[in-house]
Amino acid sequence: MTEQANPRGTFLKIADHVKGRIAAEPGMAELPSLAEVMDEHGVSRGVALRAFKVLQQEGLAEPVPGARWRVVRAGAGMDRRPLSERIAELITAEGLDVGTPFLSAGELSTRLGASRPSISKALAQLEAAGLLTKGGQGKRRAVRALPSQQEDLKS
Repeated sequence: MTEQANPRGTFLKIADHVKGRIAAEPGMAELPSLAEVMDEHGVSRGVALRAFKVLQQEGLAEPVPGARWRVVRAGAGMDRRPLSERIAELITAEGLDVGTPFLSAGELSTRLGASRPSISKALAQLEAAGLLTKGGQGKRRAVRALPSQQEDLKS
């Protein structure tokens, strides 16, 4: 039986190949797409995904909803707090006062590197928590209250 016909263990070889690419390319920020791995190695989507899961278990990569898998480099600090907490922190970091217009979803998306739908959900959480006024089509949100250290925005 050829290796192509028996994918058992093939995902480990693919994971090793991708690890080599990560080590050789210090600027590599995301893994190749699943389609690229499937084409390059002649394997199914499931086998390529298992290879990526191995990289995740080893702490070398992580999935990004709606995007390619991200390379995780040792020493590279990433903010893994919930998006709503990171956005609330901007109110304090920017020195915004109550009543001050807040950043738009597009501005936040660019600044935080998150998708607009994710930003919209986080903004809705902050509206529900009473930190921001309700926005809408053509209506800019404003700061309603300043965040405190005790507030739990994860709900």
